[in-house]
Parts: sequence; C-alpha cells; structure tokens
Amino acid sequence: MDDDGCTDGWMVRRCMVWYREDVSHPNPEGSCWSLVETPGEVVQISCGPHDLIWATLWEGQALVREGICRNNPKGSSWSIVEAPGSENGIMHVSAGVGVVWAITKDRKVWFRRGVNSHNPCGTSWIEMVGEMTMVNVGLNDQVWGISCEDRAVYFRQGVTPSELSGKTWKAIVVGRESDRSHSGSSSSLLSAGCFFGDEVRGSGTESAPSDTDASSEVASSEVERQGPEQPLPRESLDNSGNLEGSLSRGQDTSGGPEHPTENACLAEGEEKAPETSGSDERRGPASTPAELPWTNIDLKEPKKASSQPTAGFPEASGLSALGPFPLGMEEPYGADDHPLWAWVSGGGCAVEAGSALKWFTVQSGLSPSVQSLSLSITPTQTAAWRKQIFQQLTERTKRELESFRHYEQAVEQSVWVKTGALQWWCDWKPHKWVDVRVALEQFTGHDGARDSILFIYYVVHEEKKYLHVFLNEVTVLVPVLNETKHSFALYTPERTRQRWPIRLAATTEQDMNDWLALLSLSCCESRKVHGRPSPQAIWSVTCKGDIFVSEPSPDLEAREHLLPCDQMFWRQMGGHLRVIEANSRGVVWGIGYDHTAWVYTGGYGGGCFQGLASSTSNIYTQSDVKSVYIYENQRWNPVTGYTSRGLPTDRYMWSDVTGLQECTKAGTKPPSLQWSWVSDWYVDFSAPGGTDQEGWQYASDFPASYHGYKTMKDFVRRRCWARKCKLVTSGPWLEVAPITLSDVSIIPESADVDGREHHIALWAVSDKGDVLCRLGVSELNPAGSSWLHVGTDQPFASVSIGACYQVWAVARDGSAFYRGSVSPSQPAGDCWYHIPSPPKQKLTQVSVGQTSVYALDENGNLWYRAGITPSYPQGSSWEHVSNNVRKVSVGPLDQVWVIANKVQGSHGLSRGTVCRRMGVQPREPKGQGWDYGIGGGWDHISVRANATRVPRNVSRDQEAHGPGPVCC
Repeated sequence: MDDDGCTDGWMVRRCMVWYREDVSHPNPEGSCWSLVETPGEVVQISCGPHDLIWATLWEGQALVREGICRNNPKGSSWSIVEAPGSENGIMHVSAGVGVVWAITKDRKVWFRRGVNSHNPCGTSWIEMVGEMTMVNVGLNDQVWGISCEDRAVYFRQGVTPSELSGKTWKAIVVGRESDRSHSGSSSSLLSAGCFFGDEVRGSGTESAPSDTDASSEVASSEVERQGPEQPLPRESLDNSGNLEGSLSRGQDTSGGPEHPTENACLAEGEEKAPETSGSDERRGPASTPAELPWTNIDLKEPKKASSQPTAGFPEASGLSALGPFPLGMEEPYGADDHPLWAWVSGGGCAVEAGSALKWFTVQSGLSPSVQSLSLSITPTQTAAWRKQIFQQLTERTKRELESFRHYEQAVEQSVWVKTGALQWWCDWKPHKWVDVRVALEQFTGHDGARDSILFIYYVVHEEKKYLHVFLNEVTVLVPVLNETKHSFALYTPERTRQRWPIRLAATTEQDMNDWLALLSLSCCESRKVHGRPSPQAIWSVTCKGDIFVSEPSPDLEAREHLLPCDQMFWRQMGGHLRVIEANSRGVVWGIGYDHTAWVYTGGYGGGCFQGLASSTSNIYTQSDVKSVYIYENQRWNPVTGYTSRGLPTDRYMWSDVTGLQECTKAGTKPPSLQWSWVSDWYVDFSAPGGTDQEGWQYASDFPASYHGYKTMKDFVRRRCWARKCKLVTSGPWLEVAPITLSDVSIIPESADVDGREHHIALWAVSDKGDVLCRLGVSELNPAGSSWLHVGTDQPFASVSIGACYQVWAVARDGSAFYRGSVSPSQPAGDCWYHIPSPPKQKLTQVSVGQTSVYALDENGNLWYRAGITPSYPQGSSWEHVSNNVRKVSVGPLDQVWVIANKVQGSHGLSRGTVCRRMGVQPREPKGQGWDYGIGGGWDHISVRANATRVPRNVSRDQEAHGPGPVCC
C-alpha cells in the first residue's frame, strides 16, 4: 500500500506513519513530515477531533497513540490493543471524540467501551448488530457506515452522550445525478434504495398504481424501520393521474399509520407469519397460533436487484446474515439500480443528538410531476381537503352502523404493538447469536382483560420463520448477564422441563432493561399479579444475585391433583442478594455477597423495573461487593526451584480454582457488565488450609489437599489472588448495621398468629462465626432493635430455628448442635447439645421445619434427622435422603425444597435447579421423589413463609392417616 490518505496531520505511506509538523490555523499546510516509528506495518490511521489517534496493523491488531498533549502533539508511545476475536483481526478503525468503532476481517462491527482522554485504549470490545465494509465517526461521535449486503450508506441512530453506541442502523437515501433523467421509469421511486418491502410481482399488462399508493408503501416501510416511538413522515400527494410511467401493481396497504401491513407476496415454502388484527375484515378472526395477524415487523429477506424493471424492486434490507463484498470489485449499474457506495466520511458533519433528520425521506425518488404537484398544494388547501374527507368518512360510518344496530355487539379489542431488534441464541446449528426482529402484541378486550404474545422473527436458509410465546404461559424472565452480552432467558413450563429457554440479547444494558421490564409487566398483567408479594410468598436468589418471588397456592401442597412446580410463576424484585430468608408474618431478611444484612421494606420493583412495575416508595439504593479469585500455580524444579513452567499434563499456571480454565490478571473480567473493579489484585491469605507468609499453599501434586507449609514431598504450590468489584442497584431493601452476617434464619409461623406486636424469633451467624439472636423483630419493626450474643466454643457456619423454637446449628468443623430451652421468655436458650454428624461427613447447612430437621454435607448429600419427638428433640440418627443437593429449605408445613446441583435436561445438564420433595407425610417423612421446577442458575430458595394450607375437605379419620403434615 503506497498511500492511505492523511488525517489531521497524520498519514500512512508505504505502511509507515508520518506526522505533519507545525500544523495550525494560521499555517494549515504545516512545515515538514516526520516519520513516527511503529511496532509493525500500519494499514490505516484515524484521528479523532480531540487527538484520539488509532491505527491498524497488518497483523489485525490496533495501535493507540498515547502521551499526546499541547507540548507534545506527536505523542510519546504506541499501545497495542488486541482484536475482539483471535480468528479475525481488525481491518478498519475510526476514532471520534470519546469513541472508537472498528471493522474486523469478517465484516463484524465493534464498539470500544471506556475510551476517554485519560484512557485512550478503552476497556473492552462490544459487538454491534450488522456487517459493514467501513465505518466513519463524525465530530459529535455520530457514526456512518457502508453495508456489506447492499453497499448502501447507513447512519447510526440513537447516539447520545449517555448511549454512545447508539440503538440501530438506518439506511440514508442517497440519490445520484442520473436519477433525474429516469424519474419517469418504473423504478424512479426506488432508485434511492428507500423501499424495504418484499418483492412485488405482477404482469406488465396490469394497471399501475399511482405515486400516492407508492408513497403509502414507503410510509408503511418507514413505520417498520423506525418503530412506534418515532414520528412518521407524512406526505399528502394528489392527482395521481398526472404521474408519468407505470409500476407493476402490488398489494395496496390497507392499514393506516397505526397498523401498517406487510405485502402479501411471500416466497414459496415460507411459513406464513401472523397478520395484524387491524388489517382487512375479510381475513376473518385468527383461530390458531399459525393464523395470528401479521404485524409491522422490520424483517425482510435480502433480494438481489433485478435487471428487469418490472420484475421487482432493489431492496436495502436488515443487517443480518450478510456476505462480505470486496471494495475492489466495482459492478456497473444501470439507471434503475441503486448506487453501490464504497466510502463515506462524516468528519465535517456535526449532528446534534436527538435532532430530526430528513435523510430518510423519499422525495428524491419522486417524479418531477409529483414533486411539482406536491409543492403546488398550499397548507390551506390540504387542511380543507383533509376536513372534507373526514366528514365524508364520518357520515359513511353513521350510515353503515345504522343498518346493524339490532345486531348483538361483537367482542371489541384494542391492539398495542412494540417492535425492536434483538439477538436470539439459535440452539441448533450453527449455534450462534442471530439478528432477529421481535414484536410484543398486547390485546385488551372489552372487559379490560389483557393478554400478550411475543413474536420472534428470524431467517434460516433464506426462509423467513418465527417463534411465538404467549406471555400468560411464561413462568420466569431471567437476566443472564455475562462479560459480552446483555441477555435474558424466557421460560415456559415446557421449556423448563426441557431445560431449554429462549435466550435474547440487546445491544445495550438500557435496551435490555426496557424489554425485561415491559415483558415482566405484561406477564404480571396477564396473570393479574400486582403490587408487593404476599407474606406467604416463596423467595429465591439466582447465582447472579437476582431476587425472584412466587405466590403460592393451595394446589402447590395439595394431596391430590398436585400443581407441578415447573408451572409456578416467578417475578423479579429489585436488589442484589446472596441469601434470603422469609417468614409468614411478612418479615424478610437478606445477606449480600459482602455479608451486609438487608431487611425488606414492603415495596416492590426497583432496579430495572420502573413506572407501573415498581412502587413509588420504599425503594432505596443498594450496593454489593464481591471478590473474584484466580490462582497462580507453580511446580518444583530441581535446578531453579519453584517455577511457573509446569509439565505438559499440568493445569494452567494461571487458572481458576479447578485448574480447568485459564484465568490471568489481564484477561479476567468482572462477573458481568453490571460490576466494576474497585481494587487491584492482592494476595488472599485466608484461603482454606492456611498459607505461608507469601500466601503460598503446598501439595504433593495437582489436585490435592493444600496446606500452608512446605514439606519434602510437596512438588507443587499455588497462591490465591483476589480482586474486588462493586455493583450498585436499587430495590425494596434497607441495610441492617453494623454487624456483617453469613447466615440468617426466621422462625416459621402459621398465618393465623394473633397480635401484630407479636415478637418474631430471628437467629443469625456473623461472618466471623458468632451466633446472634435478634431482639424486637415484629411486623411493624422487621429490622428489630438489638443483637443478643449466644456463646459458642467454636465458630459456626449455619443456623436454623423451626417451629416451637427448635434451634439447630452447624459449626465450621462440620458438627451439628441443638440449642436447648429456647422460648419467648428465654430467647437465647441455655446450652448447646452436640449432635454427631453422619459417618465420615462434614455438615454445611441445616434447616428446621415444623417437625422435620434436614441437613446438608459438603459432598452434596441430603440427610434427615430421625427419631425427633417432643420429649427427645435431638433425634436419634441421620438417614440419607438424596445426593446432588446444593441448598435445602424446610417450610412450616414440613415441605422440603432444595437447589439441585445437576439436573439432566433435553440439551445437557442444568446446574442450580429448584426442586420440591414429593410424598412428604407423617408415615413417609423423607418423601418419595423429586419434582423439578425452574432452573438452572439458581443458588438459594426459602419456603419458610409458605404456610398456605390445603382446604380440609376430608374426614378426621382420613386426615389422621393421610399424607398431610402434622402439627407440633
């Protein structure tokens, strides 16, 4: 490459970077060129308005010039930024004021996050929707690009100071001089590439529609591309008989601006998508999901421009599944083809955010007669013409309705539609994220009942298809945040059983939150679930810290016709917790990752849920801090001692705790995009097993048990490094200071307990292992008043208080204890009774219900304490119930719910699944099997508030011998 242009005093020539000295306003030509050394051969360079300079290397990496200031305008050094993927390097880069956009060799578009004057390199890459040959950033961080598919010019809409990545690409209508001479041809309205509908097929002998009809199609297309929240361009055209030329007649748009319809011509073999209910009445009502009305969706198949004007129209369709088009290949185009652009520059164009642009109209494609005719109509004539038409339509409506007054009124319903662009994870080949259009249709009947359907439109093998989900069947919407995607999963009972949710991803966190809040609100409306949760709700927490709540029903614990727990509806509450515990009196406590205790305030919503989905009071700011851990591994070398060079069979020298995944300091990111680093890497001296003075742990080999001292048989060692990150959100939670906790338990009570001032027993374990009893807890004061310390001989790990003030605890060494003589008059009891653990097992958690005690060991085994009676509450022995359990919760009716480690689904293992024990009764207290509910990704559940009993419609004799729970 001999010359790649010059940008603000910087130039690439023969793969070398040159800088123009002394460039200024009085002397724009500068004085001389000076060579700037680079670490490799440079392909292209880009300079932002505020001296943000990026360049690309032949190897596919990016260079960033650092140290640029007023005294040193040439900068001091280069920094290398790796490409987003290892397979495809960076081909093109463009810098703005505080943003950088790049194109990789596979034509993918990437946005650099975190770029500013203090950090010109940024923090990470984010993949954008679409495929481009090049992009260019303007003076105000606005972005232009050239599409790979149709070689059209696109503009990035929605770029604001708070959303630098924007929202969507939109094609710009760019005409050329040759269009004017062919304005009367059959493609004069389309030469600018402004039609995005399906191919219009027809014979040349049919009568041609007027340009007014064509403009209505353009308006309908613009509605699809802009979405319902953007203004619709309105153009009033008249006297279509004066138009020159003709077009092949397609289907007329029967819907107005509020309900535009699609063209009816679909490719043969396609699955017909649903039609909007606001379309022609002759279509009839929709009776099956496959016949649902087609909506205004911006999803079109890419079609090539035909050389025959009457065969079809060239299209500029969506940016999905596009093939690259080399810039060097220039195809000749005729007068009826849209121009193929190769380069665009917005460096001299300052577009203000939120300004109304006129680049997307179709005026350039109209024939001269129509343009002159449009200009000849005055605003007064237009207003009078519209008023006349409105009066005629009103009189016609009255005449037609008068004839049908004696008929019974049909069911009326209004339709509300929201559309948008998301990405959908395709679970079958090619197993990747696919660009899709989604539409949420909400129906409101004459009785006020609402129902909603979510449509997902995608293209597979050039065939247009769709998925649809009735929101009254959705059981949960779960955010699935990771390092690169703002995604969420959608479950139904069937997909819960298959462990196969629908996964959708948005380009920005705000966009994901908007869709998540809207879908959640629609699900709650269809199920008529509003306001704060009931006092007897079931609470759960995912492994990401998101809080979910489900309203129980009597059928959930019924003896006959048991409600499967995969049909339970879960809705998200704002906030972020690790552990949660509830009580049927409405007292709910939680513990964050930083061991901070939080109490529920009685509100609902928070976080991403605003407006109708959130209460206006009792919502507070909440923060959480957690540590990310990586391990430095070394092996003994007889010559050099311990070294970071291991055997070929060894684990990674920098890895996670398992050693199966490589984790380096530079490559390790926060758990998700919601978290941000708040500290540097430091050595963790609190690793289990102890460490030496430098933080090392020693063992004979990988993996093995580690200890904090070196022996002659220790040939490997590891060191734990930690780094703290922080999350800030909001929710109905208030902090309980000043003691930090690791576990909490509230006494389960019946829902008919008398007295609102009744004090509620609450026990907790501090992060240091101290056992505490909270005094003054009640419905009116759920946070309590003070702590009472309960003495122990060793640090504890878990505590649980059941009905009749039964208190059990587990120490950190894995042994169990029972607290005697606990009562309302003696809230702390008098002494601890040691309970032997199961043989060769160390317990980690205990949960006490009405008469049952369950414990969990470190290997995931669930144990039941047998032989418990009122006279001997310690029980006699441990009986094994199940394995593969992560957490257990026993409710006030002795119902047993767990979080399972692994559950086999249709598409692999599901880790962290909510499960309920079936068949629990007095004669079979351990139950008979498991019923699998929502999951995976769940980490904690509390059914301690669920005291909802089944109506008693059986005789006393049957009740005494039936499978129901017993009272203490």
